[in-house]
Amino acid sequence: MTETQTSETQTSEPHVADSHGLIRVHGARENNLKDVSIEIPKRRLTVFTGVSGSGKSSLVFDTIAAESQRLINETYPAFVQGFMPNLARPEVDVLDGLTTAIIVDQQRMGGDPRSTVGTATDANALLRILFSRLGKPHIGSPKAFSFNIASISGAGAVTVERAGQKVKERRSFSITGGMCPRCEGRGAVTDLDLAQLYDENLSLNEGAITVPGYKGGGWNSRLYAESGFYDPDKPISKFTKKELQDFLHREPTRMKIAGINMTYEGLIPRIQKSMLSKDKESMQPHIREFVERAVTFATCPDCDGTRLSEGARSSKIDGISIADACAMQISDLAAWVGGLDEPSVAPLLATLRHTLDSFVEIGLGYLSLDRPAGTLSGGEAQRTKMIRHLGSSLTDVTYVFDEPTTGLHPHDIQRMNGLLLRLRDKGNTVLVVEHKPEVIEIADHVVDLGPGAGAGGGTVCFEGTVDGLRKGGTITGRHFDDRAALKESVRKPSGALEIRGASTHNLQGVDVDIPLGILTVVTGVAGSGKSSLVHGSIPTGSGVISVDQGAIRGSRRSNPATYTGLLEPIRKAFAKENGVKPALFSSNSEGACPTCNGAGVIYTDLAMMAGVATTCEECDGKRFEASVLEYRLGGRDISEVLAMPVTEAEEFFAAGEAHIPAAHRILQRLTDVGLGYLTIGQPLTTLSGGERQRLKLATHMADKGGVYVLDEPTAGLHLADVEQLLGLLDRLVDSGKSVIVVEHHQAVMAHADWIIDLGPGAGHDGGRIVFEGTPADLVAARATLTAEHLAQYVGA
Repeated sequence: MTETQTSETQTSEPHVADSHGLIRVHGARENNLKDVSIEIPKRRLTVFTGVSGSGKSSLVFDTIAAESQRLINETYPAFVQGFMPNLARPEVDVLDGLTTAIIVDQQRMGGDPRSTVGTATDANALLRILFSRLGKPHIGSPKAFSFNIASISGAGAVTVERAGQKVKERRSFSITGGMCPRCEGRGAVTDLDLAQLYDENLSLNEGAITVPGYKGGGWNSRLYAESGFYDPDKPISKFTKKELQDFLHREPTRMKIAGINMTYEGLIPRIQKSMLSKDKESMQPHIREFVERAVTFATCPDCDGTRLSEGARSSKIDGISIADACAMQISDLAAWVGGLDEPSVAPLLATLRHTLDSFVEIGLGYLSLDRPAGTLSGGEAQRTKMIRHLGSSLTDVTYVFDEPTTGLHPHDIQRMNGLLLRLRDKGNTVLVVEHKPEVIEIADHVVDLGPGAGAGGGTVCFEGTVDGLRKGGTITGRHFDDRAALKESVRKPSGALEIRGASTHNLQGVDVDIPLGILTVVTGVAGSGKSSLVHGSIPTGSGVISVDQGAIRGSRRSNPATYTGLLEPIRKAFAKENGVKPALFSSNSEGACPTCNGAGVIYTDLAMMAGVATTCEECDGKRFEASVLEYRLGGRDISEVLAMPVTEAEEFFAAGEAHIPAAHRILQRLTDVGLGYLTIGQPLTTLSGGERQRLKLATHMADKGGVYVLDEPTAGLHLADVEQLLGLLDRLVDSGKSVIVVEHHQAVMAHADWIIDLGPGAGHDGGRIVFEGTPADLVAARATLTAEHLAQYVGA
């Protein structure tokens, strides 16, 4: 063989570096996974599907993405690792072929009032530099345009050592920040309505103070009446300026009242410390009512809600200040920035244009940069996080998405699909957890988990192509081409909820009658004003129960049993049966294992290394003292009851020795909303967004309200579970309730009695009613984007 032939033979063989085309997972046991072993092709789009609770997130997020992030974190120095979240190695035998994982999840962005869309995406940082370079008049560095930096200055003497001698020098410094001094960069000020604190026509001895707990001769009222700073028999309206200052604002002062040492403090700071600094949810109802009445939130009068100081607002480019730029709809801002031509800042303008164009491309052009980050929905937050990855030069990265279509209209889903395919075509591995058939259809590879949820899931039912899934006979395969039909007859409304002149956010003076006594669906493209109409215009309280997707407050000690109030009747039944106190049957109270304090595990913090959670040896993870576990009800101890799935617990408490009607009713509601697979003692921190919303719905189903407002209840629901949800909505309406649903899922639209469609576009192109009527009329008219997609869905 000649030399040339030899070299040809060598080059025709694949290089060993190209043989790593798979991510191999072997023996994954995280959460409910049962020794799952799969191979995922790299540089392809893989969709993971299966019923809620089947183990998709456990496999994708808690195993593959978590291990990738852990390995990357270990490459940093120990000092840097100390500032990073500690990640333990997932329960898996082998993970091979991993690449850097970038997680784009649906966690809501922080609710900090200082965090906005602009600060979260670095768009504000770029704008600040732009204004500091081009703004007229020039007022300072980029700090001068930041509403998070206050202006400060100072002067004083410093001692400097020079040539062995100490010399005193005078130094001064100043920092020009852009923070509005009145509202400290929050854009809003909170004021106490003094008329709610006291009746100025009465004297203190006549009971002028109307704050709960300050009436009727108690220590709180005696403190003010006997302080000696003013005459307690004089009406407050007759107080001098000094007396009123002492009454409302005096600094803490030690004094003796009736021989007892006490601290006197002005009424306003005292109420702020005792009531306003507490979480409203945890207050007693009468105090919460007082706080809601007495505290007024108003737009800051100095900065007009822009958060910026006068100086920052005075510097302009072509007549536009940074406050004006941040208030613009992003699509308009992108056009304005596109029109700027200044060679001295050309690289900056190019980066800013790219960031703003990414917003428009991803379907968020209707937002503005000054929108508080905490007000974004889960889907909007996820798409905002995607912005920094669009147009990134990185390749061979694993992008992990958690239901990227949440909150998207069918029209917007096509756009999202295009973005996912673009990321893949640049040579990246894209892993998507998703239920929507429109996204599953574009997958190169599908992994279907199941067959059931919770303990009934955790295995791979199918792996292969979309066509293979259709023929595969799994639950997902069987329901893949399900299409809900339009209703033959719709219910007649029993009344109407009138909304007049609604103008929250982008609504343009909307007048609409929402029919009552039937199932009404409010729809429209993302950003068209649905939530603004439903949450901003329908008055809460007075029989309106609003169930959103916001996080449930609760630590890892909270679980469905504590959240729904289910534990209360169970504890009482155990106590009655065994003749002991109910507190023994709470792992947060007297019955807790003394070694782990009722947590079931012992956490060891290892500084910058992953903390270790080991099962408590004393209680073996059962969380209760050994003596408590000797008490039984229906042959089971309390730890065995908390380990039951909802469906099993429902049977257990339905009849026989353990018959508890109150517990059975709550468990029935949990089954109704499709949470039968959850164990009643499962920590709330492990629930998905869709599960949290359905848990809230289950707790509210016992409320006395007549109108239910649901925000995308199909989020996180498998195709097979949507049918069950529709049945639940029907049962609610048939029991005399009115149900208003904000929804994009065509099955829910087809099932509605009445549809209100907003649009035609998003942001200032939306905010109008483009259709009101029955689903059949909507399909027949085909006049809106929703109509087109619904007609396509039902095959009309």
